[in-house]
Amino acid sequence: MATLILLRHARSAANGSGTLAGRTPGVGLDETGDKQAQGLLERLRGVPLSRVVSSPLQRCRETVAGLVAERELDPVVEQRLAEVDYGDWTGRKVTDLTGEDLWKVVQQHPSAAVFPGGEGLAEVQSRAVAAVREHDRQVGDDQVWLLCSHGDVIKSVLADALGLHLDSFQRIVVDPCSVSVVRYTDTRPFVLKVNDTGGDVSGLLPPKDSGGSDAVPGGTTGQDKG
Repeated sequence: MATLILLRHARSAANGSGTLAGRTPGVGLDETGDKQAQGLLERLRGVPLSRVVSSPLQRCRETVAGLVAERELDPVVEQRLAEVDYGDWTGRKVTDLTGEDLWKVVQQHPSAAVFPGGEGLAEVQSRAVAAVREHDRQVGDDQVWLLCSHGDVIKSVLADALGLHLDSFQRIVVDPCSVSVVRYTDTRPFVLKVNDTGGDVSGLLPPKDSGGSDAVPGGTTGQDKG
């Protein structure tokens, strides 16, 4: 079983301004985001990474740049992990969008939401989950790999891993530079962390004997780490 770290990009200039950047080119990290990205080096110090996969957008590539340089890894750019194509909503202030009829659909029935001139959230989940499953199959057992993408993309992957309908994915919070962790098995995914913005995450390393794809009745003891 491989372990997947889902990393949302660090804070971007668009995050700070409250603008829906979407796929707008040239949106990089702001000063806070630069510090968050630098902090990843220490947070992931004890975690060996076999692969880093990134959205093609600048803010994701900047987030993992220091990490891949330190680890001497060549990041894999994956188009299916790109930000949602928000179409005509791209570049607009979020505060201006809350009055749109579609806003209620996005909040209450996201599986039916299709952005004008863009794509639907169901399509986003389909492409993202397919990419995750494909890359995970290519990683060896007991290895850890990292994926850097965007908030709604990661939330859709987590909803799938949790067995939630996409209409419930707005219950999941994924902050800038947060880490969520999923371990896929033959029968089910195990969600180990969601929206972790703290320090050392070496505790996510696979245990010496993970028990395969079986869930532990009563819950894990926490004493089976390597």
